[in-house]
Order: sequence, then structure tokens, then C-alpha cells
Amino acid sequence: MSSSPIPSMLDARTQAFPVLTAAQINRIRSLGKVRQVQTGEILFEPADTRIPFFVLLSGRMEIVQPDLAGERAIAAHGPGEFTGEMTMVSGRGALVRGRVTEPGEFLELSSEGLRSLVAKDAELSEIFMRAFILRRLELIRRGQGNVILMGSRHSAKTLQLREFLTRNEHPYTYVDLDTDKQSQELLDRFQVNADEIPVVICAARGSVMRNPAMQSLAECLGLNSAIDQALIRDLIIVGAGPSGLAAAVYAASEGLDVLAIEAISPGGQAASSSKIENYLGFPTGLSGQELAARAIAQTEKFGAKMMVAHSVARLDCDKHPYKVVLDNGNKLAARAVVIATGAQYNKPRIANLKQFEGQGIYYGATFMEAQLCEQEDLIVVGGGNSAGQAAVFLSQTARKVHMLVRSGQLSDTMSRYLVQRIEENPAIELHYRTEIVALEGGEHLERVTWKDGPSGETSVHDIRHVFIMAGASPKTEWLRGCVALDDNGFILTGRDLESVAGNPMWTLPRAPLMLETSLPGVFAVGDVRSGNVKRVASAVGEGAIAVHLVHRALAEL
Repeated sequence: MSSSPIPSMLDARTQAFPVLTAAQINRIRSLGKVRQVQTGEILFEPADTRIPFFVLLSGRMEIVQPDLAGERAIAAHGPGEFTGEMTMVSGRGALVRGRVTEPGEFLELSSEGLRSLVAKDAELSEIFMRAFILRRLELIRRGQGNVILMGSRHSAKTLQLREFLTRNEHPYTYVDLDTDKQSQELLDRFQVNADEIPVVICAARGSVMRNPAMQSLAECLGLNSAIDQALIRDLIIVGAGPSGLAAAVYAASEGLDVLAIEAISPGGQAASSSKIENYLGFPTGLSGQELAARAIAQTEKFGAKMMVAHSVARLDCDKHPYKVVLDNGNKLAARAVVIATGAQYNKPRIANLKQFEGQGIYYGATFMEAQLCEQEDLIVVGGGNSAGQAAVFLSQTARKVHMLVRSGQLSDTMSRYLVQRIEENPAIELHYRTEIVALEGGEHLERVTWKDGPSGETSVHDIRHVFIMAGASPKTEWLRGCVALDDNGFILTGRDLESVAGNPMWTLPRAPLMLETSLPGVFAVGDVRSGNVKRVASAVGEGAIAVHLVHRALAEL
């Protein structure tokens, strides 16, 4: 990182690049070894994994990042300072090159040595984690990553990949082809067609990808490179929303070997929430992305592994250990499983809905989507908490927010403070018993037709942006035949299983535990569970409780 300050209430430059005291360095010595370094020596390269952690005793080094023009300076370290950012704890490939500029002695720790130090020394753990997080945030703010994304705001795939990189906290450089004519001319010269946009330059592998799938991008960036798929783990968590992340944090902190699998990016549906104001401990609120980012840092700190851009196709549940089968056919074994796959927004039955997804139809309201519709009229479909949060957030920059609610009132589960804000906001107009019946446009949505239920009248509106957050269905198709589900596809757990007529899978003399499914050692938490409370705090609580129950189940299996 460079010496320019990172915005913060405190002296963030000091926190991002602290100088360790002699006493602090002495506590590190027992876990490391002193290494003599010479000018010009390369200590690590981009994409290297399991790189050592260095504390400079004497001498100096520079941190640079290779780019298309050669190298760009990121930081310079002197005596008492240390190397690293979040890849030191995640185990993913490095983003930068470390080179010695002045000979001296460096104290070197392996990645295992650093993890051991973080676990047992609270003061150094806080110093290192704060510095690593702030350094990563600065890389993100500057767009200094090992990937260049060249795309257009008129491309749904561009928005998808930008959201993927942002939600995975991976810094990247974005080139807008709508405004950067030189880049567009370069792509024209290489005969890149419109359907091949976005183009991704992945410096880690030296490759250029045209309209890549998320799995391909994740592989190129090495996001899953630190995961040993041959291990039999104590616990696999399917889904990394608030409940899954909470389970990962508590399980890893209690010594379990944990892997969390997320189909797209950690955070789940909550990560698309613009602001959560009733979460305990945050009186001014925080965004779902901020909550997810903090939780991810905690999971990595305690040693949990995170696999992204892979969905689970099925669960092999006929024998123990259970096997989670990925979309690519790979099988991952676990002694216990926590299912935290959440629920997905229901899509209205409109003939050409898919045509406009990412091109005027959105299923999340973050800063990225809000930029696309500044000072325009837009629609939010839904009457629950997520729809309410989106309407309030978008009303700050939109000209008018039309909130279409299918029923005759806002949801009974919506927080009272949110109802009041919506009703008193002059930029939000509520339309009860109203639903969209038609979408029109070319490459991008241009017009919306909605129908007023009581009168039966339809009206056409020149609106280019619609945010759909209505209803939710569980993601449980892959579990049929393994665990008992209710009539709506949600997973039955604990005492609710008493209503199931017979349970041939249950082989233990005891009754199922509180969050346990009909399959011993398999638990369900969060929105995927029948009877769940649709609140982030309850999802986090269930994730924590599940780990306590996992310990009990592991002792039996």
C-alpha cells in the first residue's frame, strides 16, 4: 500500500502500516527465523500462495504490482514494519510482488506460524488483522487488483462480474467501454464482438477472457486455490449468508475443520441490502455488504475455508461421512453438514423477464445498481423488509420510487421504523394490489405496464429500472430424498419432524436436535428452514446454535 492516508476517524495510516515495538517483535521471534536479504531479491510474486510473513528488523523493501505498463508502486516497508494483507489469512494468491531495496535482516514466519500467532496473541492479532483489512480496502478503493474488467453499463454480464468481484472483496480495475474510446478501439482491432463483452484481463495467469463464466474468473484469480478437496472435514456449510457465515466463524474458532460453499459470493441475500438499521450493536446501521465483509474476515482469521462460484448439485446421504457433490461433479466429504442456502426472490410470470435481467431488471439494490438509475423513475416490487430497505435507499438518488405491493398493505413482518420512513417519504409512491403485467424495450428495458387490481385498469410507464424483491422460495431441490421438507419446500427440523409420517433415515435412539434435519448430523439454519424468522440477527443466532449442536452430533457419529 502507499503512504497516502486511508480515510478513517483515527490515524488510519498508522493503523494500516504500524511500526512494531521491540517487545512485540520479540514475541514473534520464537515462531520465526531470521533471514538475510539482499537488494533486488524477490520475496513473493503475484498469485503465489502460502507466502511467508515478514517483519523487517533492518533493511527495506518495496511492494509493487505488475500491470500492462510495467509496475506500479503500492507501498514501501522499513524497520519494524511487516508485510501482508488479507491474502495472508485467506490463503489465496498474492496480489503483489515483494522486492528488497536495501539489504538487512527480515524475521520470516510461515503462514501456519502467522495463524498460530494470531490465535494466541490477542494484541498482535488485532494489529495484524486491522492492518490487513485496511490495506485490502485501500487496494479496492484504488482499483489496484490483478484483474482488469473491460465492459459496458449496457451489458448485463458486466454488472454480474462487477458484483461478483465487489462482493468477494477482490480489487479490480474497471474500464468503461462506453466512455473509454481508446480501449474500445483496441477491442475493435482484435475483433472482439459485442457478445464477447465483457473482456477480463487476468494478470495472475496472464490470460485474456472473453465474456467469462464466474467459475472461470474465480479459477483464474485463484479464489479457491487454497482448498484441499480430498479432505474429510468436520463440517461443510452449504451457503454463506449471515447464518452460514456465523456457523463458519463459531465452528472454526472452536477448532473444527470447516469449509463453506457459496454459489456466487458470500453474504447471501442480506449482502444486497443497502442498509440494516435494527441489527444489534450498530445504531447507525450498516450495509449488508459491510456485514458480510466483516464476517468473511472473521472466518478467515479462524482458519475456515471459503469456496465461491460453485453450487451444490446433490447430497450423497446414504452413508457416512456424507458427500456434498458440486456442480462440476467433485465430491467433498464431511462428518456433519449445515445447510444455509437461504431463499431466492420469486420471479413474476412475465414472458420476457429474463431478457431484461441486468438490463433494467435487478434482484438487489446496492450502490452499483443505484448508479445506473440516478435521477430517474424506478420501480421496487415487494412489500417486505428487503423491498422497503431498497425503496428508502434508492429514493436518495432516484427522481421517484414506485413501490408495487401485490397485497393491500406492507408486510406484517416489515420493521415499524421502515414502514414509517416509506409512508413519510415524498419520493416514494405506494401502489397496493398492483403488479407488473408487461415489459418492453430493445437491448434495455424501456417501458413497464402495470395493472391496478381493484379497478383492473392497466397503465404504461416509461420506466427503465425495476427492482424485484417479492416473496421467496427455498433452494432445496438438491436435497429431495435426503431430508424432510414442508409443503413449500422449506426444511423441517427438530420438533417439526414429529409431524412427518415415519422417518426411515433416522437411525439414532434420541430425537432430532433443535436445528437438526431428518438426517442425523445434518442441520438447517436461516431462511431455508421451515418456521424461520426473517431477520439477520435470528439467522446469525441459528448459525451459532447449530455449531453447538454439531459438536454433540460429532460425538455420536
